[in-house]
Amino acid sequence: MSRAQAESVIKNIIREVALECAGKGQSVSETLVAFMVKAVVLDPRNQFNVDRTLTNNDVRNLIELCVDRLLDQENPALETIKMQVYFDMNYTSRRELLEEHQRVLRSRLAAVSREITDSRVKDREELEILYRKIVSYMLLHSGVGSPTDINTVREATAALQSVFPQSEMGTFMSLLRKDKEQQLNELSMIVLGIRLFNRESGKGGEGIDDLPSVLKEVLSTTRGHIVSELEASSHLACQQTALLEWLHDPVNGPSDFFIPKPLLNQALYNVRQHEAFVNIILADAALCEMQVESLQANLRTQMQDLRAIIEFKTAIPTAQVFPHFTTLARTWAGLQDEIVLLGVLGNMVANLQPFLAAQSRLLPKEQLNDLLEDLKVKSDEQRINDSSGSPIDPMQFESAEWLFPETTANFDKLSLQFKGICGYSLIEKDGFLLPGNPRIGILKHREKYYIFSSKEAACGFASKPDEYIKQVAETAKKSPELIHLLELHQQFDSVTPYSEVQSGERLMVKPIVKSDSCTQTDTHLVETNIVRSYEWNEWELRRKAIKLANLQRKLTHSAQTDLSHMRRENVAQTYPPKEVACQSMRDGQSNVPKPQVYLAALRGGESKATQMVKTNLTRAVDE
Repeated sequence: MSRAQAESVIKNIIREVALECAGKGQSVSETLVAFMVKAVVLDPRNQFNVDRTLTNNDVRNLIELCVDRLLDQENPALETIKMQVYFDMNYTSRRELLEEHQRVLRSRLAAVSREITDSRVKDREELEILYRKIVSYMLLHSGVGSPTDINTVREATAALQSVFPQSEMGTFMSLLRKDKEQQLNELSMIVLGIRLFNRESGKGGEGIDDLPSVLKEVLSTTRGHIVSELEASSHLACQQTALLEWLHDPVNGPSDFFIPKPLLNQALYNVRQHEAFVNIILADAALCEMQVESLQANLRTQMQDLRAIIEFKTAIPTAQVFPHFTTLARTWAGLQDEIVLLGVLGNMVANLQPFLAAQSRLLPKEQLNDLLEDLKVKSDEQRINDSSGSPIDPMQFESAEWLFPETTANFDKLSLQFKGICGYSLIEKDGFLLPGNPRIGILKHREKYYIFSSKEAACGFASKPDEYIKQVAETAKKSPELIHLLELHQQFDSVTPYSEVQSGERLMVKPIVKSDSCTQTDTHLVETNIVRSYEWNEWELRRKAIKLANLQRKLTHSAQTDLSHMRRENVAQTYPPKEVACQSMRDGQSNVPKPQVYLAALRGGESKATQMVKTNLTRAVDE
């Protein structure tokens, strides 16, 4: 089956699954269905062979299995996958989110901008109407004030007239459309800067809210909401971890429990994934808080600079003050962007909450508290502190490399595998998620780093790490939500993240480790025999042969006659080596006597024999 045919079959399967789910009253997205199809195929219990073509029975069986999983609303694993799909489809970086916000604003203003740039006024009344449209555009572009508020419109009109009076409309109408749009945007920023400065000076500011105060309140509310959600999620994860530890205890644990362990494991995966996502959103909120503080400091500084330029002056050059107004408006726009970002983060936290609904259906909160009444619920920090007293002894494993905080630089910035989860506990305790403790020791295996929940787990994993890594992948095939939770995408070529988010600015909780490295690529990997003199053109070969034949008949002749003998004066001058290592800027000069040698009787005379007479009249050097 070709690649195109295989893609067509997969699309048909996805469509059939979505239609059957919709027919049974459950609407699912194609992204969720596509991942579920891959998860069902990867699960070895379903016995699908990816190396052979699917038969009609295989396709029917695959569709039924996917529909059954997607309709199982009591299964926490399905809620976890839905949560992962929602987060990766909606979470973007700050840069992409702001770009999308600006694109939406431009699309909303496109009609007004086109009406202004395409207008062809014919009389004074139409010119005044167009001027009012420009004022409305600037209010909409800045997002400060309403175009229907008469006081706001008057203030914006006064600010625009101080920069762009109606007498300049003729020049504006003669510009190209692109230049008109650029001038509209520049004037909008300048007018906004003037209005902000007037508000600060107490001479205006109609319709302008106290954005720094609003941001302070929004930051406090959003951060408090995110922190409360994170604390609730972490507490629930610790409760479920304590319950599973009790069930795995061979001495004090119950022999039979009314909820199967795999179902409790899936519930723990669900809450751990929610905790990880809320941590990412909290990191973004902290970055927004830092950005707001920086923008507010810049706003105060720019106001002071403008006040120093404008105060007690009757006339100010526009080239001096307009850039300050534009900078002030951009800072204000940055504060507006932070409000948008905080609103998106708050909505994401609220939208993640429904994916925990399966927790209460599986084990209600009151029932869970009753089960944990006699058990000690430990937080992740307490668990790490309790296990930090017994670190691994690196001498027990001569072939393994262990890293410790006392001997390793940037220890807290290492990129840990399985998102910091103990791989040994995951296998030996049938999918039980236990956070690892880096203070016990980090195992470096094949340039990757692994941490463990206890010293025994570290010793067991280090005895055969490759086998445990392979078993973790096999466990993830049976529980596909682990692929995203533990970031195992590299081990599954057919399963990729739901949406490829550009990591130019994606904020992750884990640190990024950078190291200097170099590589060398050979110019020619395979030895080549290239004959530089080879020529395929027979006419070129003919020209070369004629050239060689002509060269064989060419001879270089030289002769010297009496007329040319000794007619050229050759003079050579040498400088003795210097005995100093440097030369100063001292001016000096030297004069060498010019040789004066005369030859007489070269042309002969009355006698037939030539008798040349050489006379040297050169002065001595020491004269």
